Amino acid sequence: MEKDKKNNSLEEPFTEYGRYSYADYLTWEIEGMVELIKGKVFREVAAPKMRHQAISVNVTSKLFYFLEKKTCKVFAAPFDVRLPVNSKKDEDITTVVQPDICVICDPKKIDEAGCIGAPDLVVEILSPGNSKKELKYKYEVYEESGVKEYWIIQPEMENLMIYTLKQGKYVASRLFTRGDVVKSTCIEGFELDLEDIFGHL
Repeated sequence: MEKDKKNNSLEEPFTEYGRYSYADYLTWEIEGMVELIKGKVFREVAAPKMRHQAISVNVTSKLFYFLEKKTCKVFAAPFDVRLPVNSKKDEDITTVVQPDICVICDPKKIDEAGCIGAPDLVVEILSPGNSKKELKYKYEVYEESGVKEYWIIQPEMENLMIYTLKQGKYVASRLFTRGDVVKSTCIEGFELDLEDIFGHL
């Protein structure tokens, strides 16, 4: 696939050709969210729906106030998370994702470009167009890179699933829904009442 030299954009289709790195990613000027997963490009053109954004704000704010004055920090998309395998060089990194919400407890992983290395907690809020990406591709890279907890929220179904990393593999929780209070194992003391998240939409 040829790169447009005038504006450094890429021609479609993004996911069918080539293998790209974070170094390539930094040269692109593309509207909408773009992520790299194992060298393949995934583009989300449409803006998230209202329910998605409302849930994101609710969860982010609860994490923000809980973590205030603590070492761990919460970030919401757009925020680049680079997941290196063997090398942290831009040209060697082939996975760059923008989780809806992430919590990072190691300050050394945070720089001006975002995060380099696995966050402790990742929260993804599904949209109709990106469910396959979250459920398959991101699940794999989060597990492989060592994300301790991976939360998947389904706005339309009003539920939440937690995947906890144990001995290098994710173990799924039961399905949580309105009326449940979920607890994080990696963010000690943090609880989320799902009635607060879904009850005001």
